[in-house]
Amino acid sequence: MKQRSEQAEILVQALPYIRNYFGKTVVIKYGGNAMTNNTLKESVMKDIVLLRYVGMQPVLVHGGGPDVSEMMVRVGKEPCFVGGLRVTDAETMEIVEMVLAGKTNKGIVSIISQQGGKAVGLSGKDGRLFVAKKAQTTGADLGFVGEIEEINPEIVQILIREGYIPVISSVAVGNKGESYNINADHAAGELASALSATKLVMLTDVQGVYRDFNDKSSLVSTLSMAEAAEMISSGKAGKGMIPKIEACITALSGGVEKAHIIDGTLPHALLMEVFTDRGIGTMLE
Repeated sequence: MKQRSEQAEILVQALPYIRNYFGKTVVIKYGGNAMTNNTLKESVMKDIVLLRYVGMQPVLVHGGGPDVSEMMVRVGKEPCFVGGLRVTDAETMEIVEMVLAGKTNKGIVSIISQQGGKAVGLSGKDGRLFVAKKAQTTGADLGFVGEIEEINPEIVQILIREGYIPVISSVAVGNKGESYNINADHAAGELASALSATKLVMLTDVQGVYRDFNDKSSLVSTLSMAEAAEMISSGKAGKGMIPKIEACITALSGGVEKAHIIDGTLPHALLMEVFTDRGIGTMLE
């Protein structure tokens, strides 16, 4: 009886948050090493389905770099990175699109369906959701690595209105119909802004933003946009964290109320962030 009473109390404590976020859009970015554990992946998708059932409107943007690298090795192609970005020649772009828009995307859609949710998988090419141009880089030519220059969110808005959870892979289309590999963090930030989302949640594999990554006691609980920008310019932000912070700044600049960087490998991290007073990880506002 005590256990059931405690469970009921947890639901009551969540009521203000459920009421506050009812009917609101939350963009969730999921990718990298946080996706490699299948048991954990199922747990994350169950949490996303729960958000939908309590009246929120989750939109999932995903990457899948480890899946792409695995497929490249299987076909005898060596993954190559420059400055943390995958060198994407024409053959690699075919693999990226096949894996992200195919295997990875449809796998996530299938798990959401198994958990009782309604999901539709998209790539950024569908409805010209993400229109990109070749990324401007110094030094090496990265091939079909793109940066978003236009977002057309209508297809996502239609799916949300019809009760679906959009699941979006980070592949974009160019103005000549070519495919581009885009950073999923940046895509999530841009989309959150275009959808006027209430929250952007970045699920990663570290606790949040550290002032000194080697000192785990230096975790930052809250950051202003100015402080976040300073961490990038001063070099305090690690390479892997920079696109996540940039995505949060983009979202906040576009009217999103709050952005969060949290440890997606922690069971039910998403629910703890949305439905508790203290939350976890780093909040940017």
